[in-house]
Amino acid sequence: QEVEDDPIQKLQDEVQDLKDQNLRLYAEFENFRKRTAKERLQMMDSANKEQHKDEELNQEQAETQREEHPESAAESSEKQEVEDDPIQKLQDEVQDLKDQNLRLYAEFENFRKRTAKERLQMMDSANKDTLAALLPVLDDFDRALKNTEATPENEAVLEGLKLIQHKLGETLKNKGLIAMESTIGKAFDVEEMEAITQIPAPSPELAGMVIDEVEKGYKIGEHVLRYAKVVVGKEA
Repeated sequence: QEVEDDPIQKLQDEVQDLKDQNLRLYAEFENFRKRTAKERLQMMDSANKEQHKDEELNQEQAETQREEHPESAAESSEKQEVEDDPIQKLQDEVQDLKDQNLRLYAEFENFRKRTAKERLQMMDSANKDTLAALLPVLDDFDRALKNTEATPENEAVLEGLKLIQHKLGETLKNKGLIAMESTIGKAFDVEEMEAITQIPAPSPELAGMVIDEVEKGYKIGEHVLRYAKVVVGKEA
């Protein structure tokens, strides 16, 4: 025998389904938040780990206190004065739960995007620090090659230095490091160069031009990692 649909029972089932859905979403949100907080801590440099750990814990406690329990809206509505029309009451509860669900989805999505952006920023910062720390090593290779005489006795040493320099340079290049072109003979550019001194220009046309490059400049993408240190000519 076919049972007629009970509108009240149907609304009660919808309310329960929305409550269950909100509970699952809150649990997923909480697990994701804890997991990303743990990943950020693991990515931090050991020297700054304790400082950032305190910040993460404070942020986590603040967010936990701010979050509402998924059933709070339902419990609050149940404590309100009972309306005469049970169907209208259930319809209002369904609408409230749907609104709460939408807000939770939006908050979850915003949090996911924000943490993804923060993760990329942390990785970019760590990459910059590592590359900047290795630049003096590249400088030492350049100096060693310039100061090692090309004699038969030094042939093997020079080949070894060139091999290691090339391998290190290619590795850093794959990580995003870009060596600037030689600045000698170019007009001084404050966007990419740092003038360490000025000397009288050998000729009038070299005034304001780079006479010598003391230290090569490097970029990561379009951003300057280290300005080229140059000597600039001035009018005599």
